[in-house]
Amino acid sequence: MPTALEEKWKKEEEEKAAKEPTLDDVFRDDGSLDEETLEGSVREKLPRPTGWRILILPYRGATKTKGGIALADQTMEKTQMSTVCGYVLAVGDLAYGDMDKFPNGAWCQPGDWVIFARYAGSRLNIDGGELRLMNDDEVLARIEDPSTILHM
Repeated sequence: MPTALEEKWKKEEEEKAAKEPTLDDVFRDDGSLDEETLEGSVREKLPRPTGWRILILPYRGATKTKGGIALADQTMEKTQMSTVCGYVLAVGDLAYGDMDKFPNGAWCQPGDWVIFARYAGSRLNIDGGELRLMNDDEVLARIEDPSTILHM
């Protein structure tokens, strides 16, 4: 027969499973991106960039140190705010359309990890996290793995 504590835990797990995912749920504990969660109801709630703008999800990093110590929320917020890496969520319909400015085509597309200037773009706080909306020419480089870039 389950104890009251076990019943409480079971109820909490059921509530957590029934909860709609937010941006907080898109990143795993190791800092990697859960594409499956992102493609679900989370993407439907995101703003759609217009014109030459790009919507970027800033890299958050791991929630624990390599030694297994959980990082404080304040530390993680500081890391996210000062990050220079992000995941391209969407690109506006006019982005990279200027052939004089971008003769070799688009610098990035949805699904790419990119580097941008620390204070580039506009910060948007939505349920579960922060997004950046920036101009197409503010992308500095594409990268394969954001965890290889040191964050201060």
